[in-house]
Amino acid sequence: MTSADVRALTGGNAEERAEVVTGLVRAGCAPGRSRGHTEAGVRLWLHGAHLLIRTLGFGRVLRLLSVVAPDYARTDRPPAEQVRRLKRAVQSQSRRSCLVNGDCKSEAVTAYVLLRRRGWEAVLHVGVREHPFALHAWVSSAGLCIPDADPRGHAFTPVLSIGRGGP
Repeated sequence: MTSADVRALTGGNAEERAEVVTGLVRAGCAPGRSRGHTEAGVRLWLHGAHLLIRTLGFGRVLRLLSVVAPDYARTDRPPAEQVRRLKRAVQSQSRRSCLVNGDCKSEAVTAYVLLRRRGWEAVLHVGVREHPFALHAWVSSAGLCIPDADPRGHAFTPVLSIGRGGP
C-alpha cells in the first residue's frame, strides 16, 4: 500500500476510498462483505425503522439517513440476485410482522440502509399520486425496486430522491 493510497483512504472522496478498499479486498488484505442479510437482521432493521418513523416522523428519519447509511460507494455494481433476495426478505418480514404490516416507508428505509451499509448504490424515492391522493416510498438499486414502484398498477411521480446518505 503506497502513501498515495493511504492519503486517498483517509482524505479522499468516496469514489477514491472505494477504489482503495476494493483493491485491498481483491488482493486478500481485507475481508470482503460476502455474507448476505439474514432474516432476523432484516426483521430488526425493519422494526427499528418503523418505530423511528412512528416516533420521529418520516422527514426526520430521512435526515438521519446520512448517519446510518454511509456515503461509501463500491466500484462494483450490486448483484441483481442479492438485491432480489433482499427484496424478498424485506417484503416477507414486513407481511409477517403485525407491527409493520406492509408499510412502504419502513420497507424503503430498511432496504436503503441495508444496501448502503454494504456499500452499494441505492436511491430512495418518495412519490405522489394525485387521484386519489397517495404517497409512496421505494428504493431502486440494480434495476429493481423495493417495494414495487407502482403498487397495484398505480404510477407515482417522484418528488424526492435521496442517493447519497441523506437529503
